[in-house]
Amino acid sequence: MQGTQTALAELVGVTQPTISNLMTEGKIPSDGTLGELLLAYCARLRDQAAGRLGDTMGLDLVQERAALAREQREGQAIKNAVARREYAPIGLLSDVLGMASSAVVDRFDQLEGAMRKACPDLPDEAKDVIQRVIASARNEWIRATSTLVADSVDAMTDEDAPHEPV
Repeated sequence: MQGTQTALAELVGVTQPTISNLMTEGKIPSDGTLGELLLAYCARLRDQAAGRLGDTMGLDLVQERAALAREQREGQAIKNAVARREYAPIGLLSDVLGMASSAVVDRFDQLEGAMRKACPDLPDEAKDVIQRVIASARNEWIRATSTLVADSVDAMTDEDAPHEPV
């Protein structure tokens, strides 16, 4: 068989160990006539050139092209969502929400002094009730906002996860 390997190697312009390795790896048949082996070798080269076979570095051209197309499609979907004002980076949304929350909390904190100035005769019990209601509202604002953000991020993560075919 080594004579056939050597003949094939000379015919296609590679070394005999290269042909031997291809046969050992099952990439071309390990037996057959010189013509059959040449046809198998050429068929393998055509498949490799067409991207139907991975190269020696573990890359598969078809899979790489599909991955690139998927990334391009996702990138275009994000650009479209931005254009429709349906998308913004999470960091920006966090910053805006944090500033809005801070502004509300600042106003709540100023209320006690404003009540003393506007209603100096208001009983302490009434002031305490108002402060408790405001504290409760502030805490609910924070809880609801946190829940909304967490639920929205979870929903986005679920949408990105691969789904099983139905």
